[in-house]
Amino acid sequence: MKPEFYIARRFAFKQRSASKPTFIVMVAVIGIAVGTAALILTLSIVKGFAGSVENKLISFSSHIQIRHPEDQLFQERRSDFAKISNHANVSSATPFLEKNFVLRSRNAVKGESYRSKPVVIKGINEQQQQVFLKKFLKSGSLLPVGEKVKNEGIALYAGQTLAENLGLSVGGKVMLIGLGSNSSGAKLIAGNKSIVDLFSSLDLEVGVIRGIYDTGLQEGFDDYVVIADLKQLQQRFNPLMISGYDANVRQLAQVRNTVKEVTASLGFPFYGFTVFERYANLFEWLKLQKNITPLLIVTITIVAVFNIISTLLVLIIEKTREIGMLSALGLEPGKISTVFMAQALLIALAGIAAGNILALSLSLFELHFHLITLPEKSYFIKYVPLLIDPLDYAMVSIAVIALTLLFAFIPARIAASLKPGTALGN
Repeated sequence: MKPEFYIARRFAFKQRSASKPTFIVMVAVIGIAVGTAALILTLSIVKGFAGSVENKLISFSSHIQIRHPEDQLFQERRSDFAKISNHANVSSATPFLEKNFVLRSRNAVKGESYRSKPVVIKGINEQQQQVFLKKFLKSGSLLPVGEKVKNEGIALYAGQTLAENLGLSVGGKVMLIGLGSNSSGAKLIAGNKSIVDLFSSLDLEVGVIRGIYDTGLQEGFDDYVVIADLKQLQQRFNPLMISGYDANVRQLAQVRNTVKEVTASLGFPFYGFTVFERYANLFEWLKLQKNITPLLIVTITIVAVFNIISTLLVLIIEKTREIGMLSALGLEPGKISTVFMAQALLIALAGIAAGNILALSLSLFELHFHLITLPEKSYFIKYVPLLIDPLDYAMVSIAVIALTLLFAFIPARIAASLKPGTALGN
């Protein structure tokens, strides 16, 4: 071991005076540990939060959606489906049908006669229903693939928030009211047609609530979207017609290029958009959360920097006589500076190790017990999400070491500039 490092270790962790510099060192170690843990936890929470919400949005919606302009219905063609599914980055593709309705239900429990709410009924195939409902179905039953539904109404799966607002329950019947498939419905409402013509233009159908799902995305999802079977919806309203195609990709990073290539192969009038474009407002909100992170990191770093500088300056004052003695014995100013740089490094390493252990322990504890809860309506998740990324731990540790050595240079130069006579006279 070099003499500089040996002296630095003695200065840092051995009590050599009545004023107990070891206590000052321990305070510095604790300060660095808390700062390091705070940085790591900040990155873990921000990444975990963004990842959790993105996964919910992606699991609820497809990566790519292909439509006609103005949400016009069109006939499903095998050639179009083949062009989408045969793309190298597309893992799966399925047709869907969306229709707007007013869902009307009777809520006798709360003493109200009827309650109504506009909804979108999305018809998807059986395989999609199986995948989606196995993840999010909260109550009700999931029909096996191929099993026929009794002809008692359209089988519907409503969101938890919608069910709470309208008092829906599994097995209950609802009324679906929507404009007809032709364009005359809007004209009838605006014109002076008879009430008979008006009612004849409406799509009236009975629906049966077969289950209630809960994605946690309560506004704009669980309170608005109702899942139904594609074939059943087509038979009742628009035979052989669809609203578009949902597609998932293998590499999400290439999704924007994929949608451009797919729509180019399909040609006019097809157009497509990604899940990031469809829910741009939510992803911008997530981006805003990430943009605040650098400000937090800078604030914590400034505190850590002043902590290490003040600690070293106090240690220099405490060790003034020892510095003078080392100079009198022939230790060069450069080596005295190295002693205090090494001392700063040892303090930083001890603090970083303690900070890493503290951050990992708190993360594992929260992931296991979920003590910190969040309002799901505002944040889409019930608990604080944490993503334990070893790269974050490594990056924060390296950054703290680099900053410690950078800002320890000033106190180290002050120690090296002390004259033996002045130091020994104090």
